Amino acid sequence: MISFKNVSKVYPNGTVGLKNINLDIEQGEFVAVIGLSGAGKSTLIRAINKMHPITEGTLTVDGVDVSSLEGKSLRALRRKIGMIFQSFNLVTRTTAIKNVLTAFVPDVPFWRSLTGVFSKEMKIKALECLDQVGILDKAYSRCDQLSGGQQQRVALARTLAQSPGIILADEPVAALDPVTAKQVMDDFKKINKDMKMTVIINIHHVELALEYADRVIGIKSGEIVYDGPSRKVDQGVLDMIYGGAENESL
Repeated sequence: MISFKNVSKVYPNGTVGLKNINLDIEQGEFVAVIGLSGAGKSTLIRAINKMHPITEGTLTVDGVDVSSLEGKSLRALRRKIGMIFQSFNLVTRTTAIKNVLTAFVPDVPFWRSLTGVFSKEMKIKALECLDQVGILDKAYSRCDQLSGGQQQRVALARTLAQSPGIILADEPVAALDPVTAKQVMDDFKKINKDMKMTVIINIHHVELALEYADRVIGIKSGEIVYDGPSRKVDQGVLDMIYGGAENESL
């Protein structure tokens, strides 16, 4: 379980990212975080793996105080929490399978990671992960020859290779066209349901949040203004989250 207790985040320049957040997320939930740009969506999910350390309060993952972790213990936590980015973060000049195999770098001797020598079992696992997201046929294609949606699937396969219990996704479909975005969201939903994996997505497209997530968290100016089932999000809730601002994704 992920638990925020009176969590706040103030950046060095004085910008307030989060204000007194109290939030519990159970294992296996599919949660979408929505709100205007700068509302605190990215700060919320990046606090979970300490990419953005909190300023006040307590944030725990499976009972472990994230703020107390440094070095090896923090790296161990991050192995359990997969992270997907808008920009894919792939080495585009190499193949899909080699990108997935980088998930195993922390688990192999330095010389193996340096030379790219991975075990047969690791290669099989990488191929299985590519198959899970429907691009096994692209395993030996260079990533710069793949579409944006295929590249995001490679990034998702790389995360699955870590065998995480939680996946955090920071605007994972923002750079994709509507059809491809739905295909990638289908992958997230399948992983959530089939593997009972917690998925937390910061997403700009409200219609996708409502279609795929079981639970929606609405953030405005660093504060949670809505937390509930996606089916109960109506225009009044959206007005509360977006403050009447025109939302072009609706």
